[in-house]
Amino acid sequence: MATRALNDDEVVTEMNKMVLFIKQEAQEKAREIRVKADEEFAIEKARLVKQEQQAIDAQYDKKRKQAEVAQKIAQSNLTNKARLRLLHRREEHLQDLFTTTRNAISTLSQNASRYTQFLQDVILQGFLQIMEPEITVLARKVDLEAAQEAAGQAAKKFEELSGRSISYDVEASLSDDLAGGVKLISGTRRITLDNTLDERLRLLEDRMLPEIRKDLYGINENRKFYT
Repeated sequence: MATRALNDDEVVTEMNKMVLFIKQEAQEKAREIRVKADEEFAIEKARLVKQEQQAIDAQYDKKRKQAEVAQKIAQSNLTNKARLRLLHRREEHLQDLFTTTRNAISTLSQNASRYTQFLQDVILQGFLQIMEPEITVLARKVDLEAAQEAAGQAAKKFEELSGRSISYDVEASLSDDLAGGVKLISGTRRITLDNTLDERLRLLEDRMLPEIRKDLYGINENRKFYT
């Protein structure tokens, strides 16, 4: 049976059907493309937002750490300055204490009997330490008579204690700027013993300084070893 040819109306109807089908396919394809584009945009947007957020967080963390370091440095500087001021004030206080002591010992020579006894004691101590038959005693010019009297008494005491005789000479060659006391030189000139008040005070300051600091300011928490 032969196929009947389509008339014009039927051709138009079929063409319209094809156009509608193609249009519908195109709309669905366009909708798929739009959905996929929206998904890709959302993904890329989320990636960029996360990337920028991480960059901001990293920058903030870097600035925070820099601020913490700067704060610690500033705090350390302030602590060091305060510690230095404290140490300076403590040193001033100690020097005031030593100055007061120096002023006190300078008045010792004003008491004649007490000072002569002191000279006798330090000269005898020197005789016993040097233990040589000839010794030169150096004194201040203002102490010459007192030193000669003290040396004579010390020589007698030395002979009683050691059983040895001793020859001594007293010279007024020490500076009157000293607080008092004497120096002793052995006959061989090899031994010199400084028994001036100034030197004895200096030695006492060196030996007693740690104990004085402890009494005044307490135990140093930063110190680990004690001798």
